[in-house]
Order: sequence, then structure tokens, then C-alpha cells
Amino acid sequence: MTVAKERLTGGAFLLLLLAILSLSATLAQAQTAASAAQVQQRAKAVTQVVLGILSYARWPSEPVPLRLCLVGPTEYADDLIKGNVQNSGQPLQVRRLLADDAQVAQACDALYIGKLDGAQRQRLFQSISGRPVLSISEADDPCTVGSLFCLRIGDEQVAFEVNLDSVARSGVRIHPSVLQLSRRRGSQP
Repeated sequence: MTVAKERLTGGAFLLLLLAILSLSATLAQAQTAASAAQVQQRAKAVTQVVLGILSYARWPSEPVPLRLCLVGPTEYADDLIKGNVQNSGQPLQVRRLLADDAQVAQACDALYIGKLDGAQRQRLFQSISGRPVLSISEADDPCTVGSLFCLRIGDEQVAFEVNLDSVARSGVRIHPSVLQLSRRRGSQP
């Protein structure tokens, strides 16, 4: 009789273990779904901020369509790829290019820059030097060299910093109200 009792206890333990593993898997799936939803929400907020920045920019010769190039691995650019119209209603052409692509300087009016190492960033900014190209960095960038705008993407908001030196050198005019927006807490997604 003791043998049968031990088997029941062992069987009950096995059932309990399976239930715990099943619950853990369900919780992990729920967290993954929540994370995916959060990433999607951030991507939509980033798209709104980027399109807003582009709407406040003026090139020496207005590009139609505006050519936005995504450079480097990006985390929140999915919605930018889907969109083909700016906030103003003007056409927007979006495509991905490698950081070292020789076409970047001639083929892009604006850059959305993902994660690049220091050497890649330096070569990229050298390639667009002297050309009217607006650049926005997604990755955690100190915003001191190169990019005109640096996004600060958080759980609750997307904010941005403006590099005034880079703006002055870019040849792209930015409306002064953007400077005021950069000082605020950011755009709520």
C-alpha cells in the first residue's frame, strides 16, 4: 500500500510540475504579446514624430517625392516603411540602404539612422557632408556629432533632441518651433 501511495504522490508532483510549466509558458506568451504591442505602439509614435520633423524642414530645392532612407538596423522603422505620404500630403519614398552605400548622398533627402558603429557613422556623415540631408538617429546617440535630430524613445513617450550645430551645417532649414518642441517632454504615443 505504501508503494501505491508513493506513485500517487509522484504522479501528483508530475501533474503539478506540468501545470506550473504550462502556466509559465502562458505568462511568457502574454509578456511577449505585450512586448510586441509595446514595440508596435512605439513604432507608431516614432513615425508620428519623424513625419512631424520632416514637415518642419525645408530643403533648398523642395524634393518631390521626399526620399527617406533607412540606414543600419532599426527597431522602430516598420511603420515608416509602410507610409508613403508626409503629414503635408506630399509623397514620401522610403527605402533601406547600407551605411556604406555610395548612393546615400545622392539618393536621400533624409536619413533615419539605426544602430551603427562609430566608424560607420563617421563614414556616413562624411558622405553627406555639404549636402542638404536631414538626419534622425534612432539609436541611443549623444546627439553631439552628425545627426540633426536624436530620438529618445521611452515606454510612455517619444522625445527628440536637436543638434543645432549639425542643423546649421546641413543646408536644411528647420522651423524654429521644432526647437521649442525638443525642449518639451515629448510626443505621447
